[in-house]
Amino acid sequence: MGLSSRSAVAIHALTMLARWDHSLTSAEIADSLASNPVLVRRILGSLRDAGLVWATEGRGGGWSLAKAPREITLHDAYTAVEDGPILSRHAHPPSDACEVGRHMQNLLETEFRDAERAMEKRLGRTTIAHLVQQVLAAERAHAVPK
Repeated sequence: MGLSSRSAVAIHALTMLARWDHSLTSAEIADSLASNPVLVRRILGSLRDAGLVWATEGRGGGWSLAKAPREITLHDAYTAVEDGPILSRHAHPPSDACEVGRHMQNLLETEFRDAERAMEKRLGRTTIAHLVQQVLAAERAHAVPK
């Protein structure tokens, strides 16, 4: 399937939930994303299924983190909302009658798998707590008069 914007939405939502010390509604998160609350609820549902967030219903309800921000990596968010490999493979087997076609699928599989492992490793090093720290630092720098 490949990488979609679901990962970016999930990471944004998790970072918002970590930044504020109270639950947030899907509408509040959607406002920050300039997106639709229905899309945000779908993403939050996947994050809930992965054990990263939980929801309370009714007045004053909303979404909250189910784990400490330092315990949630970007890789956790990615795997909660994405299906299948990151890099697209051949939709159908190439021609076995061609010397390139005969070998390309196996060669690309090795390269793509190595690239995907490197991305997973990199995403596993960054936590939501780290992103909150970066947001706060960027906001402080933004607030300084120039």
